[in-house]
Amino acid sequence: MRTAEIRRRFLDYFAEREHTVVPSAPLPTPDPTLLFVNAGMVPFKPYLTGEDTPPWPRATSVQKCVRTLDIEEVGRTTRHGSFFQMNGNFSFGDYFKEEAIGYAWELSTAPVAEGGFGLDPERIWVTVHHTDDESAEIWLRTAELPRDRIVRRGDEDNFWSMGVPGPCGPCSELYYDRGEAFGRAGGPAVDEDRYMEFGNLVFMSHERGEGPGKSGYPIVGELPRRNIDTGMGLERMATLLQGADNLYETDEVRPVLDRAAALAALRYGADPQADIRLRVVADHVRTALMLLADGTVPGNEGRGYVLRRILRRSVRAMRLLGYQDPALPELLPVARDTMAPGYQEVADGFDRIAQQAYAEEDAFRATLRQGTTVLDTAIAEVKAEGGRALAGDRAFLLHDTYGFPIDLTLEMAAEQGVEVDRDGFAALMREQRERARADARARKSGGTLDTSAFREVLAAHGPTDWRAWDSLVTDSRVVAVLGPAGPLPVAAAGEIVTVILDRTPFYAESGGQDSDAGRLTAASGEAEVIDVQRPLPGLVTHQVRIIAGELTPGGTVLAAVDPEWRLGARQAHSGTHVLHAALRQILGQGALQSGSYNRPGYLRLDFPWRGALSETARSEIEEAAARALRQDLPVGVRWMPLAEARELGALALFGETYGERVRVVEIGGPWSRELCGGTHVEHAAQIGVIALTGESSVGAGMRRLEASVGAEGFGYLARERDLVTRIAEQLQAPRAELPDRIAALLERLRIADRQNAELRRRATLARAAELATAARDVHGVLTVTTTVEGASDDARALALAVRDRLPAGRPGVVAVGAAHEGKGSLVLTVTPAARDTGLSAADLVRRLLGGRGGGTSETAQGGGVPAGALPEVLEALPGLITGD
Repeated sequence: MRTAEIRRRFLDYFAEREHTVVPSAPLPTPDPTLLFVNAGMVPFKPYLTGEDTPPWPRATSVQKCVRTLDIEEVGRTTRHGSFFQMNGNFSFGDYFKEEAIGYAWELSTAPVAEGGFGLDPERIWVTVHHTDDESAEIWLRTAELPRDRIVRRGDEDNFWSMGVPGPCGPCSELYYDRGEAFGRAGGPAVDEDRYMEFGNLVFMSHERGEGPGKSGYPIVGELPRRNIDTGMGLERMATLLQGADNLYETDEVRPVLDRAAALAALRYGADPQADIRLRVVADHVRTALMLLADGTVPGNEGRGYVLRRILRRSVRAMRLLGYQDPALPELLPVARDTMAPGYQEVADGFDRIAQQAYAEEDAFRATLRQGTTVLDTAIAEVKAEGGRALAGDRAFLLHDTYGFPIDLTLEMAAEQGVEVDRDGFAALMREQRERARADARARKSGGTLDTSAFREVLAAHGPTDWRAWDSLVTDSRVVAVLGPAGPLPVAAAGEIVTVILDRTPFYAESGGQDSDAGRLTAASGEAEVIDVQRPLPGLVTHQVRIIAGELTPGGTVLAAVDPEWRLGARQAHSGTHVLHAALRQILGQGALQSGSYNRPGYLRLDFPWRGALSETARSEIEEAAARALRQDLPVGVRWMPLAEARELGALALFGETYGERVRVVEIGGPWSRELCGGTHVEHAAQIGVIALTGESSVGAGMRRLEASVGAEGFGYLARERDLVTRIAEQLQAPRAELPDRIAALLERLRIADRQNAELRRRATLARAAELATAARDVHGVLTVTTTVEGASDDARALALAVRDRLPAGRPGVVAVGAAHEGKGSLVLTVTPAARDTGLSAADLVRRLLGGRGGGTSETAQGGGVPAGALPEVLEALPGLITGD
C-alpha cells in the first residue's frame, strides 16, 4: 500500500467518525519554543493546554514534522529521519480511553477491503503505564489480547508530558512483531527493532508541576477536560504495509536513494559507509523539499540555518560518494514526484523551490572550493606544529569570511583526526550576535517579559477585543500594567511599560506590517504607544512610554491611533500586495513572496530569483504596479473557508497559521488575491505612488525589492528630479544627453586609472630591483624589509616582485608592511630555497604579529597592528630567522 493511500485511509476513517479533517500546518511554527513543528500535536497545543477554545470537539490530521536534534544520526541508523509525517486523531473533552483504543485497534486490524490496514492481530503488542489498569482492561476487552502481549512500563516509556508544567497523562503504545529476522523474541521491552512501534495513544488527564523532563515531577491535579492525542507514524506504517526493512526503503524515500546511487555509480547495500551517505542524501533532499515548500529560506540563523545545513550535508554527501557535478537538479525532482501525491504544493511551487535549492548548491560549491583549501591549510599547520586542535578563531574565520559552517568544519577536521576549539568558536559567535542585536535592543527598550505574565492576564481577563480593522479610537479599560519583573500598581512619567487593554484599535505587528503608533490618554496621564504585539493568541499588548502623569490598572483611557500613521501603513501594505502581483505578472508565478515588511512610506519584498533583475525587468515591474494605481483597482476584503480560498487561488504567506475561516484581500479581483490580516486602502489609487528604490541580494537565490510609497514615494521622485537637474547643470548638458555624457566621463576615468596603475607597476618594479640588490644577508638568508603607503595589495605586489629578483637558489625572505589610514598590515614571502631550510611564511607572519594572520608556507599576510608599529615589527624579522 503506497504512502499516499495510507494517508487517505487514515483521514477517511476518522472523518467517517465525526472528526474534522484539519490540513497539515506549515512546518515553520509560531510557537516561540520551536523552530519547526516536531510532533503531530503541536498545531493543537493551545486547545490541549486550555489556552484557546477548540473549534471542534474532535479532529484528525496528517501533520508534517521535522526534528533535527539528532541530525548526525540520520543515515547512521535506519530508524532516524529528519522529516516525518504523523497521522493523528484528537479529542478535546469528547471521547476518552475506550473510544481511542477501539478506533486504533479497528483501523489497524480491519481488512484492507473494508478500509483498514489489515495488520495481523496476532502480531500486535501494546504497552500501558504500570499504574493504568483501566487501559489494560480496555485492551483485554476490545482487542481480546492475551495478557502477556500487554506490557506494563514506567514513566520513561509510557507517561507523557510536554517536559514543562502543564497537561500530562499515561499513554499506550502499539507495536508490530516483524518476525525473528529482525531480532529477538520477547516483546518491545526486549527489542524495538523487531517490535516496531507504529502508534501511541496519549490520555491527557492530569496536570504536572515543576520537575525533571521525563519523571520525578509532582502531579498537581486533574484537568478540567480530558483530552486524547494519538499519533501513528506514517513512515512506520508504510514500512510495515510495504514489507520494507526500514523507512529508507518506502515509496516516498527509496526513489531518491536509488537516483543518488545511480549518479554515484554505486549499489545500495554493497558498502556500509556509502550506504550511510546515500541515506543522508535521501532523507535530507526530501526534508529540504518540504521546508522550501513551506517557505523556509536558507540563511545563517534559526530555521534558515537548519535548512542550509540540511542542503549542504546532502550536497557534500554526494561529493564524498564521488559525484562532483551539481546534484540537486538530479535529486530534487525525484523527491517532488514522490511527495506530490500527498502535497500538491510541492509540485505547484516547484519552480520557486528549485531556484532556491539550486542557488544554495551553487553557492555552497563555491564555498567548498574556497573554504576547503583554507581549512586543509589550517589543519596541515596544526599537524606540523604537533597540535591536535584547530583554534576557535580559525574556525570563526572560516565561518565569517568564507561562509564555511561550523558543523562542516567539525566534520572535515574530524575526518583528518583534528579537533576544533568549539568553546572559542562559540564565544566569538556570541560576541557577533550581541553586536548584531544591539540596535534592536536599543530600539525596543523596556525589558522582556516572561510569557507566564501574559498567560495570567489572559486567564483572568480573557482575550483582547481587537478593533483595528474598523476603528481608530476606542474607549478602553487598562486591565494590566507590566514591567520587566511583572505586574505594576502604577507607571509614572518617563517609564516604558507594557499595557494591556480590554479593547484596542491598535494594529499589532504581524504579516509583515509594522505596528500602529498613537496615544493612550487618561484623566491621570498620557502615554505614547511605541510597539504593539500579540505574545499569545487572542492577547494584544502595548509597549508605551508614559509622557505625562501616570497610568494604573483598572483606569479608563482613550486609545487613539495616529491617523496619518495608519493611512501610511494602509498605503504601504496595499502597495506590497500590488508590487507582489506586478512582480509575478512580469517574472512568472515562481516569483512568490517569501518575506515582506512595510511601514508608513516604505515597503520591502523578498522573493526567490537567481541573479539580479535587469533594468528592463525593474522598469516593467514598476510600470505594472503603476497601471494598477492608474486604473484605481478596487480593494476588497472577504471572509471564507480556507478550502474555498485555496480553490480561488488565494496566496498564503509562508509560515503563517490560518484557521478554518480566513480573510482574503483582493485588489482588482483575481489580479491580486492573498490571505492577509493587515489594514488596507479602499482603492488602489489611494496608495499614491510606488517608487522602486532598490533591488539587491539577501542570500543565495533570494532578491529584495524596496520601494517608497505614498507621500514618501512622491518625495523620493522629487529628490531624484532635483538630483538630475543639478547633474545636468554641472555637466552643462540637456537631461536626455546625461547617460552618454556620464558614460564618456567614466571611460576617461577608467583610462586614467589604467595609466596610473601602469605607472605604479613600473615604479614598483624599479623599486623591487633596488631592494633586491640591497638585500641583507642574515645567517645565509637574504632578507628584505620595507614599508609602503597604501593598501595591502600594493605591499603584496612589491613583496612578490622583490622575491622574484633575488638570486636563484639562495634562501630569501621579503617582508613588506603597508600603512593605510592609520592601520598596519604585513605581507611576507619566502623563496623555495628558504622553504627547504624550514622557513614558513605563515609561521613567520603569525610570530611577528602575535598570532594574527595566515596563509601558505610560501606567502602569508596579516594585520591588526597600528601603522606606527610596523618598523618595530619588521625589525624583529632577522631575530626570528636566526632563532635569537
